[in-house]
Amino acid sequence: MEIRKLTAEERFDAALISHIAFHMKMEDPEKVKAQCANDKEDEWGAFDPSGRLMAHMINHHFESCLDGVPISNGGIGGVSTLPEYRETGAVRAIFSSLLPDAYRSGEVISTLFPFSHTFYRKFGYETVCAKNVYSFSPSVLRDYRFSGAVRQWQPGDSIAPYLRLGNLFAGQYNLSFYRSEARLREEHFGGLYFKDRKFAYLLGEEQRPSAYVIFRDVYHDPAAILQVEDIAWTAPEGFRAILGFLARFSADYGTIELPLPYGMELYALIHSPDSYDIVKRTEQCYMVRAVNAQRLLKAMRKPPQARFTLQVTDELIPENEGIWTVTGEDVKPSGGRPDLSLDIRTLGQLAVGAISLSEAEYRDDVTIHGNHSTLSSVFVRKPLMVQAHF
Repeated sequence: MEIRKLTAEERFDAALISHIAFHMKMEDPEKVKAQCANDKEDEWGAFDPSGRLMAHMINHHFESCLDGVPISNGGIGGVSTLPEYRETGAVRAIFSSLLPDAYRSGEVISTLFPFSHTFYRKFGYETVCAKNVYSFSPSVLRDYRFSGAVRQWQPGDSIAPYLRLGNLFAGQYNLSFYRSEARLREEHFGGLYFKDRKFAYLLGEEQRPSAYVIFRDVYHDPAAILQVEDIAWTAPEGFRAILGFLARFSADYGTIELPLPYGMELYALIHSPDSYDIVKRTEQCYMVRAVNAQRLLKAMRKPPQARFTLQVTDELIPENEGIWTVTGEDVKPSGGRPDLSLDIRTLGQLAVGAISLSEAEYRDDVTIHGNHSTLSSVFVRKPLMVQAHF
């Protein structure tokens, strides 16, 4: 089996594999072939001895937030194998080459949207909460009012205010994407609102809006659903503006679906008539992997005087294996007895704040040897939000 990055000419073969695996139709092969030729993301493949492409995956490249700082994030997508080559170890073989290459290329973390959490745990990924989605009747917001300016986006309008607000918002939540104008436009501003039933609104002062909300009108019997797809605010008044604006739709929708950051409990924040009227759904549709343990530990926020030692195991990236001494300013390989022993999967969860040390203690790959108070002050839950896709 040969593992390598695909050439431009081989990308169309990879697209055919994805169309088979993901039950997709290919209406215009020539259009797909042209798109594949122009794709700039890293794409990896596994080839059988005859040179036939067996399986492939894409490694997208972008920046996400870690404690208010951008870090290099790889995003795994398009993982698919032809049926006749499944259970041959092709995906494992690709990961075994891709992840060390990502380490050498400077990636700090790798993330993905899993079809199966169990499957990707085998490669060092572990689950994190992408966001919480709250469902409720618009009447829940009846006590909220927003009297400021509201501007609907129209085709031809600039999306610069949305980009500015979105990236400011992303800087507050771990794992949030820092988006380019092209990525944001592709996600939310490519169609016609009267055709696609997707609407975008800026809220607040014309020159300096404080919030935006982008939602889709979803047909549902007996009443339509207002499904918020993207949201951002820069201060508490911006969040309250969103609630006041959504309260206006009591005559249009039976249900509002509102995504909020992990760690932000709507029940506790709003004066709803009755909290039983709000249903919460936690979306565990994201996984994280530490690609460079040293750089990840250095980038995460720590108390200034903190000092602790970790022993990390990593089956696929040998450079992460070993004992690391971490201070407020540096991370260095060391020896001796560690304060904490853990697998690379749990390191990813702890570093981004998906779980706290007290929760990690319940995992069977974690052993705390000492220095408990320092470790507890470092590894705490942090606000997370994943709104974009790759």
